[in-house]
Amino acid sequence: MATTPAVGDIAPDFTLPGTTPNGGDRDYTLAAERGHPVVLAFYPGDETPVCTRQLCSYQHELSVLTGLDATLWGISSQDIASHRKFQANRGLTFPLLADTDNKVFAAYGLGLGLTRRRAIFVIDADGRIAHGQVHRLGLDYEKADEIAKVLRELRETAATYPDETPAPKRIKK
Repeated sequence: MATTPAVGDIAPDFTLPGTTPNGGDRDYTLAAERGHPVVLAFYPGDETPVCTRQLCSYQHELSVLTGLDATLWGISSQDIASHRKFQANRGLTFPLLADTDNKVFAAYGLGLGLTRRRAIFVIDADGRIAHGQVHRLGLDYEKADEIAKVLRELRETAATYPDETPAPKRIKK
Protein backbone atom coordinates (compact mmCIF):
# COMPACT_ATOMS: atom_id res chain seq x y z
CA MET A 1 0.00 0.00 0.00
CA ALA A 2 1.26 3.51 -0.81
CA THR A 3 2.10 5.77 2.09
CA THR A 4 -0.17 8.63 3.01
CA PRO A 5 1.19 11.90 1.59
CA ALA A 6 2.48 14.35 4.22
CA VAL A 7 1.42 17.93 4.77
CA GLY A 8 3.44 20.02 2.33
CA ASP A 9 3.63 17.29 -0.34
CA ILE A 10 2.13 17.87 -3.76
CA ALA A 11 -1.22 16.09 -3.69
CA PRO A 12 -1.41 13.03 -5.94
CA ASP A 13 -3.30 14.17 -9.03
CA PHE A 14 -6.22 12.22 -10.45
CA THR A 15 -9.18 12.38 -12.77
CA LEU A 16 -12.38 10.59 -11.74
CA PRO A 17 -15.93 10.54 -13.05
CA GLY A 18 -18.43 12.17 -10.74
CA THR A 19 -21.93 13.46 -10.29
CA THR A 20 -23.05 17.05 -10.53
CA PRO A 21 -25.82 18.67 -8.48
CA ASN A 22 -27.99 19.11 -11.57
CA GLY A 23 -28.03 15.38 -12.28
CA GLY A 24 -25.37 15.26 -14.99
CA ASP A 25 -22.02 13.54 -14.80
CA ARG A 26 -18.55 14.74 -15.71
CA ASP A 27 -14.87 14.10 -15.05
CA TYR A 28 -13.14 15.90 -12.16
CA THR A 29 -9.38 16.54 -12.25
CA LEU A 30 -7.64 17.72 -9.10
CA ALA A 31 -4.92 19.70 -10.92
CA ALA A 32 -7.62 21.71 -12.73
CA GLU A 33 -8.73 23.12 -9.36
CA ARG A 34 -5.47 24.96 -8.62
CA GLY A 35 -6.06 28.49 -7.39
CA HIS A 36 -8.42 27.60 -4.55
CA PRO A 37 -8.59 24.91 -1.85
CA VAL A 38 -10.21 21.53 -2.44
CA VAL A 39 -11.50 19.31 0.35
CA LEU A 40 -11.34 15.60 -0.49
CA ALA A 41 -13.69 13.57 1.69
CA PHE A 42 -12.84 9.88 1.23
CA TYR A 43 -15.63 7.68 2.58
CA PRO A 44 -16.22 3.91 2.49
CA GLY A 45 -19.76 3.69 1.10
CA ASP A 46 -22.97 5.33 -0.06
CA GLU A 47 -25.98 4.98 2.27
CA THR A 48 -23.98 3.49 5.15
CA PRO A 49 -24.78 4.94 8.59
CA VAL A 50 -21.53 6.80 9.36
CA CYS A 51 -20.95 7.92 5.77
CA THR A 52 -24.48 9.23 5.51
CA ARG A 53 -24.10 11.22 8.75
CA GLN A 54 -20.72 12.54 7.58
CA LEU A 55 -21.78 13.69 4.13
CA CYS A 56 -25.12 15.07 5.31
CA SER A 57 -23.26 17.09 7.96
CA TYR A 58 -20.99 18.50 5.25
CA GLN A 59 -24.05 19.37 3.17
CA HIS A 60 -25.55 21.17 6.16
CA GLU A 61 -22.36 23.25 6.53
CA LEU A 62 -21.51 23.50 2.82
CA SER A 63 -21.99 27.27 2.69
CA VAL A 64 -19.31 27.67 5.37
CA LEU A 65 -16.80 25.69 3.28
CA THR A 66 -17.69 27.33 -0.03
CA GLY A 67 -17.69 30.72 1.71
CA LEU A 68 -14.00 30.05 2.39
CA ASP A 69 -13.50 29.55 -1.40
CA ALA A 70 -13.21 25.76 -1.04
CA THR A 71 -14.63 23.03 -3.22
CA LEU A 72 -15.79 19.79 -1.58
CA TRP A 73 -15.62 16.41 -3.33
CA GLY A 74 -16.81 13.14 -1.81
CA ILE A 75 -14.86 10.09 -3.04
CA SER A 76 -15.76 6.43 -2.64
CA SER A 77 -15.48 3.25 -4.68
CA GLN A 78 -19.16 3.02 -5.62
CA ASP A 79 -20.13 3.69 -9.21
CA ILE A 80 -21.85 6.77 -10.60
CA ALA A 81 -25.32 5.16 -10.47
CA SER A 82 -24.92 4.52 -6.73
CA HIS A 83 -23.65 8.07 -6.20
CA ARG A 84 -26.56 9.61 -8.13
CA LYS A 85 -29.06 7.68 -6.04
CA PHE A 86 -27.30 8.61 -2.77
CA GLN A 87 -27.03 12.26 -3.82
CA ALA A 88 -30.71 12.47 -4.75
CA ASN A 89 -31.86 10.54 -1.68
CA ARG A 90 -29.89 12.74 0.74
CA GLY A 91 -30.07 16.12 -1.04
CA LEU A 92 -26.31 16.39 -1.53
CA THR A 93 -25.30 19.27 -3.79
CA PHE A 94 -21.55 18.64 -3.98
CA PRO A 95 -19.91 16.17 -6.40
CA LEU A 96 -19.50 12.50 -5.52
CA LEU A 97 -16.59 10.91 -7.39
CA ALA A 98 -16.38 7.23 -8.33
CA ASP A 99 -13.02 5.58 -7.61
CA THR A 100 -14.24 2.15 -8.72
CA ASP A 101 -10.75 0.72 -9.19
CA ASN A 102 -9.50 2.22 -5.87
CA LYS A 103 -6.48 3.85 -7.54
CA VAL A 104 -7.04 7.20 -5.81
CA PHE A 105 -7.60 5.52 -2.43
CA ALA A 106 -4.30 3.70 -2.99
CA ALA A 107 -2.47 6.88 -4.11
CA TYR A 108 -3.47 8.55 -0.83
CA GLY A 109 -2.43 5.50 1.22
CA LEU A 110 -6.00 4.69 2.26
CA GLY A 111 -6.09 0.98 1.51
CA LEU A 112 -7.98 -1.20 -0.92
CA GLY A 113 -11.17 -3.22 -0.81
CA LEU A 114 -12.47 -3.79 2.70
CA THR A 115 -9.46 -2.01 4.22
CA ARG A 116 -10.32 1.40 2.72
CA ARG A 117 -10.20 4.16 5.32
CA ARG A 118 -12.24 7.30 5.85
CA ALA A 119 -10.10 10.42 5.43
CA ILE A 120 -10.14 14.15 4.81
CA PHE A 121 -7.45 15.96 2.85
CA VAL A 122 -7.41 19.71 2.35
CA ILE A 123 -5.47 20.62 -0.79
CA ASP A 124 -4.28 24.22 -0.90
CA ALA A 125 -4.44 26.58 -3.88
CA ASP A 126 -0.97 25.44 -5.01
CA GLY A 127 -1.93 21.76 -5.05
CA ARG A 128 -0.18 20.80 -1.82
CA ILE A 129 -1.56 18.82 1.09
CA ALA A 130 -2.40 21.44 3.72
CA HIS A 131 -4.15 19.07 6.12
CA GLY A 132 -4.91 15.40 6.40
CA GLN A 133 -6.93 13.33 8.84
CA VAL A 134 -7.09 9.56 8.36
CA HIS A 135 -9.49 7.58 10.53
CA ARG A 136 -8.29 4.06 11.29
CA LEU A 137 -11.60 2.70 12.54
CA GLY A 138 -13.97 4.58 10.25
CA LEU A 139 -16.54 5.14 13.00
CA ASP A 140 -15.88 8.85 13.29
CA TYR A 141 -15.12 11.64 10.88
CA GLU A 142 -13.73 15.15 10.85
CA LYS A 143 -16.48 17.69 11.44
CA ALA A 144 -17.12 20.57 9.03
CA ASP A 145 -16.16 23.19 11.63
CA GLU A 146 -12.72 21.53 11.99
CA ILE A 147 -12.27 21.62 8.21
CA ALA A 148 -13.40 25.27 8.14
CA LYS A 149 -10.78 26.08 10.78
CA VAL A 150 -8.07 24.63 8.51
CA LEU A 151 -9.41 26.66 5.57
CA ARG A 152 -9.39 29.86 7.65
CA GLU A 153 -5.79 29.18 8.70
CA LEU A 154 -4.87 28.69 5.03
CA ARG A 155 -6.35 32.09 4.20
CA GLU A 156 -4.47 33.75 7.06
CA THR A 157 -1.19 32.05 6.16
CA ALA A 158 -1.53 32.97 2.49
CA ALA A 159 -2.24 36.59 3.34
CA THR A 160 0.62 36.84 5.84
CA TYR A 161 3.33 34.67 4.27
CA PRO A 162 2.71 34.44 0.54
CA ASP A 163 6.26 33.29 -0.35
CA GLU A 164 6.78 30.66 2.34
CA THR A 165 5.91 26.98 2.08
CA PRO A 166 4.86 25.42 5.38
CA ALA A 167 7.15 22.80 6.84
CA PRO A 168 5.87 19.24 6.29
CA LYS A 169 3.80 17.84 9.14
CA ARG A 170 2.62 14.33 9.81
CA ILE A 171 -0.90 13.38 8.87
CA LYS A 172 -3.03 12.58 11.93
CA LYS A 173 -4.09 8.94 12.11
